[in-house]
Amino acid sequence: MISKPLGEDIPPYYMKYIDLCPEQDLLDALRASMNDTLGFLACIPAEKENFQYAEGKWTLKEVLNHIIDTERIFAYRALRFSRKDNTELAGYNENIFVPNSNTSERNLQDMAKEYKAVREATLALFEYMNGEMLEFKGTANKFQSSTKGIGWMIAGHNIHHCNVMREKYLD
Repeated sequence: MISKPLGEDIPPYYMKYIDLCPEQDLLDALRASMNDTLGFLACIPAEKENFQYAEGKWTLKEVLNHIIDTERIFAYRALRFSRKDNTELAGYNENIFVPNSNTSERNLQDMAKEYKAVREATLALFEYMNGEMLEFKGTANKFQSSTKGIGWMIAGHNIHHCNVMREKYLD
């Protein structure tokens, strides 16, 4: 079992995301959020894919792309940290990534397939990490995190943005 991180295992900002995860095991949390997200995406009508709830806000597809991009980046950080690489990693600017993601040329079903593939890769990454690998801490975006903390950040970040999509895009 990969338990929830302690406060010193992640940047304080991310605790609100981890608190969204009812599971006590990271792999269960990653699987549950994947299944919930895929079920949710399957119910989104095609006419809502490019919807923005306000001027200057991301479209629904751009929010999904942000979830995918962030998971890839965080999983890369977790890989580096789990291998005891203490090289400080840079942050990333989602406000540059999103407009350059070409989501307007994509459909939601294809993006859902990509999301699932990325999540399955994340699960495979964490599935066989031992305790020492999970506890190793590295620095990214000027903040220190443990490997397992990053895994929980992935799960909670996903839930947070799905909640935003439900509340702001579909109500």
